Amino acid sequence: MGQVLQFRPLKQPVAESDALDLMSAIDFALRDLADITPHILHEPSREQARQCREMLQDAFDAALLTG
Repeated sequence: MGQVLQFRPLKQPVAESDALDLMSAIDFALRDLADITPHILHEPSREQARQCREMLQDAFDAALLTG
C-alpha cells in the first residue's frame, strides 16, 4: 500500500511590514558578518563569509532600488 504524504499549506505572500522586518534582518546579518569576518582564522571560511556578505549586500541594495 502507498504512503500518503501531507504537504504543508502554502504560505501567504509577504506583507509589506514583514518585508521591512526582513530588510532589518539582512542589515543585522551584514553588520554581524563585518564584525566577525576579521576574527575568522581559517582562510576558506573567511572567504565564504566575505562571499556571503557580498551576496547579502547585493540583495539588500537591489531591494532598496526596487522599493
